[in-house]
Amino acid sequence: MNDIPLPGPIAGVTGSPLDRADHIRIDDDAMAGLYGNLRARLLKLNDLDPEIEPDGALCWCSLAECPDDAELLFLGLDGETPCFAPLIEQGPPQRQQAYAAWRYLDLMPPSESATYATARSLIEWHRGHRFCSRCGNPSRIAKAGWGRRCDSCDSEQFPRVDPVVIMLAEYEGKALVGRQPRFPPKRYSALAGFLEPGESIEEAVARELHEEAGVRTKSVRYLTSQPWPFPNSLMMACIAPVEDDTIRLDENELDDAIWVTRDEVEAAFAESPDAPFIAPPHFAIAHTLLKAWLAGQ
Repeated sequence: MNDIPLPGPIAGVTGSPLDRADHIRIDDDAMAGLYGNLRARLLKLNDLDPEIEPDGALCWCSLAECPDDAELLFLGLDGETPCFAPLIEQGPPQRQQAYAAWRYLDLMPPSESATYATARSLIEWHRGHRFCSRCGNPSRIAKAGWGRRCDSCDSEQFPRVDPVVIMLAEYEGKALVGRQPRFPPKRYSALAGFLEPGESIEEAVARELHEEAGVRTKSVRYLTSQPWPFPNSLMMACIAPVEDDTIRLDENELDDAIWVTRDEVEAAFAESPDAPFIAPPHFAIAHTLLKAWLAGQ
């Protein structure tokens, strides 16, 4: 379904082939037909982790195998085949489970990981929004899984997406990368942060770079975006030339930040033992961002 040409580089976790079919979600009769479709498929999950084939493809089963305590979330149509994910409304998973899922993303093609990302984000959103935010009463699944309705106050809620800027500061042929305490040894990535209310993408890039590394931007250029299902972010990648290369590190946010040359970034992608850092994994938008910077985009 995602066949629209994109102006920037294509990041991982994008390009799901599913037609989200919004017009069907609100049609109870049409959805009843999909639930009864013998070709309908259910995504196989172990809680939030996917089951995958040796080639990285997602595993599917029939709706008859849906657990008794699960509800169905409609992911979309693969051609004429309806695809669903199971929702078991238990407590939210522990944070470390998100990082465990990275080993699956490393093996999955982007289109498969994009479908998985949709399912994971929907499931996590429902688990965290079982009660109405207006009156506090229990809410129920609506719109085939793409919303919730409160019968007490007749309000509706819809899945949330949290916007995040992720950016490379650039100065005289060098790019700024940093590392958080939770990163593996030598792993560095682009700096990132959530947008705040009343803030543009450009303002968020400038604020985050100044807060975390003390550098001041001269301009900001948007590059590309990527959904990130841990739990429900949209990563917006930018490159920002800055006034100078003096780093004033926020040690509450980062362990370290360094300027790297193109040769050093290439060495990191080549996994050279002499590289000053380990590059982000291929499915992360920071990987796409560094590749684009190397290419002069």
